[in-house]
Amino acid sequence: MTQYVYRFGGGVSDGGKGDKNLLGGKGANLAEMASIGLPVPPGFTISTDFCAVYYDEGGKFPQGLRDEVATGLAHIEGVTGKKFGDPADPLLVSVRSGARASMPGMMDTVLNLGLNDQTVEGLAAKSEDARFAWDSYRRFIQMYADVVLELDHGAFEEALEIAKEDQGFTLDTELSADDLRKLVAEYKGLVEKLWGKPFPQDVHDQLWGAVGAVFGSWQSERAKVYRRLNDIPGGWGTAVNIQAMVFGNMGDTSATGVAFTRDPSKGDRAYYGEFLINAQGEDVVAGIRTPQYLTKTAREDAGAKPASMEEAMPEVYHQLADVFDTLENHYRDMQDIEFTVEKTKLWMLQTRAGKRTAKAALKIAVDMANEGLITREEAILRIEPMALDQLLHPTLDPKAHRDVLTKGLPASPGAASGAVVFDADAAEKKAADGVAVILVRTETSPDDIHGMHAAKGILTARGGMTSHAAVVARGMGRPCVSGAGTLSIDAKAKIMRCGGREVKEGDLLTIDGTTGEVMIGAVATVQPELSGDFATLMVWADEVRRLKVRANAETPEDCRVAREFGAEGVGLCRTEHMFFESSRITNVRQMILASDEKGRRVALEKLLPEQRKDFTEILEVMAGLPVTIRLLDPPLHEFLPHEESEFAEVATAAGVDVDTLKRRAAELHEFNPMLGHRGCRLGVTYPEIYEMQARAIFEAAVDVAEKSGAAPIPEVMIPLVATRRELELMKAVVDKAAQAVFAEKGRTIEYLVGTMIELPRAALRAGEIAEVGEFFSFGTNDLTQTTLGVSRDDASRFLGAYVEQGIYAKDPFVSIDVEGVGELIEIAAERGRKTRAGIKLGICGEHGGDPASIAFCEKVGLDYVSASPYRVPIARLAAAQAALSKK
Repeated sequence: MTQYVYRFGGGVSDGGKGDKNLLGGKGANLAEMASIGLPVPPGFTISTDFCAVYYDEGGKFPQGLRDEVATGLAHIEGVTGKKFGDPADPLLVSVRSGARASMPGMMDTVLNLGLNDQTVEGLAAKSEDARFAWDSYRRFIQMYADVVLELDHGAFEEALEIAKEDQGFTLDTELSADDLRKLVAEYKGLVEKLWGKPFPQDVHDQLWGAVGAVFGSWQSERAKVYRRLNDIPGGWGTAVNIQAMVFGNMGDTSATGVAFTRDPSKGDRAYYGEFLINAQGEDVVAGIRTPQYLTKTAREDAGAKPASMEEAMPEVYHQLADVFDTLENHYRDMQDIEFTVEKTKLWMLQTRAGKRTAKAALKIAVDMANEGLITREEAILRIEPMALDQLLHPTLDPKAHRDVLTKGLPASPGAASGAVVFDADAAEKKAADGVAVILVRTETSPDDIHGMHAAKGILTARGGMTSHAAVVARGMGRPCVSGAGTLSIDAKAKIMRCGGREVKEGDLLTIDGTTGEVMIGAVATVQPELSGDFATLMVWADEVRRLKVRANAETPEDCRVAREFGAEGVGLCRTEHMFFESSRITNVRQMILASDEKGRRVALEKLLPEQRKDFTEILEVMAGLPVTIRLLDPPLHEFLPHEESEFAEVATAAGVDVDTLKRRAAELHEFNPMLGHRGCRLGVTYPEIYEMQARAIFEAAVDVAEKSGAAPIPEVMIPLVATRRELELMKAVVDKAAQAVFAEKGRTIEYLVGTMIELPRAALRAGEIAEVGEFFSFGTNDLTQTTLGVSRDDASRFLGAYVEQGIYAKDPFVSIDVEGVGELIEIAAERGRKTRAGIKLGICGEHGGDPASIAFCEKVGLDYVSASPYRVPIARLAAAQAALSKK
């Protein structure tokens, strides 16, 4: 019989940190903490394996599981000396999720489970604290109604607010035992009204309801969105952890908190966190009360008045600091910890690798390597390559004018400007329309995940540095300012007020997540400086990677950025973008609409100096490095005139009438232009076009070689080749132009002629194509389209559903379809090398900046990947990780 329940605590650990796949991160780490002697309340974990069974069985629990859970409860009862459901001395438990990958706030939790109208009286008598007992009961009803019964959370919040207002209170902690007893009665009335049945009094019914809700939350919309954004497979499932409750709401000697062993925003080696006296854990992360700082230094730096934990509870704080050091040394990584203090006794409720910004991740990895805690290779593997994207974008210009509205907590670094929106749906809709938005909320909840992802930045009036908004924003790399308490937000009216000023939906706002400042309007930015820890880690990465990294670039500015980011050449220079410039588009159109070769050559003569200038500027920046230039590729119809004024302009330049040009344009019409007269097919029918481009390349290359002394290495790439003969014809055109220029200039330079492999036939016939081609560059954008028979421009309508239903593991235009497109690349690489042993192989589609695709390129043994300039550092790190993973 399959075992589903694993115990921990009280000297027992059925699992450990190596069991993350089985027990989820939380369950594995609770068992591990218990096994190394840390104070962990006893409990048990229902494994991730049962999650699949739960859905297969239609949400039912077989008797075998019920028997195992009974054994688990007996374990907790044996350790605590309390009985589940005992009216005199009741055992209360928490029910929490725990997937193998951290998903903060995305799934459900129920605390204080086991309370009913009888056990609450027993808890009050045993604890000698009626206020604590009734506070726990009202919290339980509120949470159970929301999570398990799925009733309107707002109705219970409103009842709580009214209860406080009636007494003239502002804080929950000011309510007395009698106030809370009355609130419990009101809550139970709300449950009966909204649910149609009384609040469940049987503690076992409560438990199974909560277990089902936690398993059910794995398929909640917010969890699915989070998994999609973070590439977490839906088949992993979640575990459920059932653990004895310890109470942070038992008065002024009790507290609850969340802490990190290092600063998750900046990476400094300093304890970082928050706590609340007389509270439960959800109060901290939900942002219901703004918490106090953990350390005296952090409190003083923030200018806050309420005492830090270091000052208010010095003995427990020092115990906690010892635990921090134990855990960081044990796990060899920065830890995110949840703890509770019950009447001065410290309890550990969770530890996991802490979410951190890219800047913090770099500093922590480099520091830990320098401290000897991890190796340099481990440091390289610790950084998520895509997270580097956070570092490659602008920050606010310190010299720019700032109209500061207010200041909150600097919850997630970086700066963002955008139009204000007050709900997640509006953020997603406007972002889809291309509008940069700032999501403004009183506090965020897990249901806001889609809007947080769509927004450029997040601003909340409530919540601390470890609130849901802060943790999720840091994980996403979104700037966030939280706990801006002077803001009054009316989400229904779509307006925000502060100090006599109003900000309405659509108004521009800037937030600085590094300082906490909130500013009216847009503020100018400056480019980042990539030095320090970033530069150190990149040096380490470059020492271990095998794959070269180039950039897709077609302007001098793109090339400069690429070189600054460490590009080792240009892997794709698209020449067609140069033709759209206003100074030359008329000549391009004249060339296309000419009725014969003579007419085309007249227009091409005008374009030659422009193309030469383009290539000279690019080759000057990339002097000494290889530059792959793709000759004209797109269908000619993309350049055609559409307006009457455009036709008239071309007619004047060409010396023909408008009607003749319109007839010629009609002749060029194609029904499926992406598979029509484009790529090398243009060169075969109009070789003079490729002749002009080749001449421009070689004239520019010789000029740059003479001026700089560092000869560029042009690699002339023929697009959309399907046959050996096509490449042979086009190579002859290029070679002829090269020899003519070399004869005229009295100087030769090294160059290569190769092709893009972007058609399945080309991949399959790569052996014979390599007899002519000196390099292959896999154009994975078109190779994916032509292999799958899917238009990239139209695929967004259905690919999301394909990924969700497991037809494709990932969007094949984002990450290479290894089984289909990948096999064609492997075939082409193998057959190409068999013909030409030293043939240079690379990829230049968008996949060149995708870490998973880069890992595939390393496996196949390609020579280089080419990515957009801002993705070059990502590709360098991913290439290093791919090389290390092969060891």
